[in-house]
Amino acid sequence: MGIKGDVSNLEDLDRLYNTVKDQKGHLDILFSNAGIAQFAPLGDISEEHYDNIFRINVKGVLFTVQKGLPLFDDSAGGSIILNASIGSSKGVQESSVYSATKAAVRSFARTWTVDLRHRKIRVNAISPGPIDTPIFSNLLQNEEQSEQ
Repeated sequence: MGIKGDVSNLEDLDRLYNTVKDQKGHLDILFSNAGIAQFAPLGDISEEHYDNIFRINVKGVLFTVQKGLPLFDDSAGGSIILNASIGSSKGVQESSVYSATKAAVRSFARTWTVDLRHRKIRVNAISPGPIDTPIFSNLLQNEEQSEQ
């Protein structure tokens, strides 16, 4: 089942979880994977750039998890998996804002582990490196062109 929505739109998240509740009744696992990467060097970062990345990568993760919590059964527990990035711990050129959002996601995992242990809900973050996708390939092409 697919449900189209925007993780930074709280009404979309409510609609998502109402559908899950109506059709499935509860959650066992929640994988928060949504995120965007946009790059800008320090000195060229705009407020719009900053707000856009934080709105999706941090606000979206926070409220995706928070609004999903009522659907977990405390007696059975569950698992929450957050998609962070290697960028949260490794400096990558022109990625300071993106990297900061992914560091926030890692911090969420550490604190939510403590917050949710009484409910038997595990929280983990994964931090993959680059994955060969069209978005990543376009970034590499743009980087190569800017170096020429």
